[in-house]
Amino acid sequence: MRCRRYVPVVLTLAVLAGCAPDVDELKRGDKEILAKIDAVQKSLDGAKAAAANAAPDPAIDPTKVYDIPIEKSPVRGPKDAPVTIVEFSDFQCPFCAEAKPLLEQVLQAYPKDVKLVFKQFPLGSIHENAVAAAKATVAAGHQGKFWEMHDILFVNNRDLSYDKLKDYAGRIGLNVPLWEEDFQALDVQQAVSRDVRTGKAADVDGTPTFFVNGRRVMDRSFESFKSMIEDARREAAKKS
Repeated sequence: MRCRRYVPVVLTLAVLAGCAPDVDELKRGDKEILAKIDAVQKSLDGAKAAAANAAPDPAIDPTKVYDIPIEKSPVRGPKDAPVTIVEFSDFQCPFCAEAKPLLEQVLQAYPKDVKLVFKQFPLGSIHENAVAAAKATVAAGHQGKFWEMHDILFVNNRDLSYDKLKDYAGRIGLNVPLWEEDFQALDVQQAVSRDVRTGKAADVDGTPTFFVNGRRVMDRSFESFKSMIEDARREAAKKS
């Protein structure tokens, strides 16, 4: 599963009833209530019809190769590795946290052939602390501790208020006053925004989303990663 942006549709039914002094008024009240119920039912039917006729999400082409720039992004693994995994992630997304052990497994299986590139994709519309968490890691990266902040945020991804982010910065040994300055800096916000634009250009609409040498990972499993990595290694060997 993935965290996805969504727009809620809410239909509200309000039925007002009051004391009626005589039978005629009761009958008129019944008619009004029935009319309101009928109107609401028509609205519900219309909403169902609109949902049924809504255009489906565009199909994702698993063979498409996206050109995803990776400069200035945090990297784990050999920088000259022939296979690059790009991850678009949100620190408040529970599915991103769940995917972390899988990525560790992949990197351990291919210590010389795979590097992992992290891209920020905070879903601020549904995760109120996601943007702040993204900025926290970028600011930590200014002191060379992006991955340390990355790890501690995923361990504590249910508690990402600013005070807690500041606490985590201290726990991993950052100069906290300097981290606070960097957290507020324009270049940190720009770095997050740049990753989001890059994700949108690659048709990313939720988190986590992964690419192996530019191809989207459709099945988030070790076997799927292994298959795509082996294919990428063979393609890289042909080009060398």
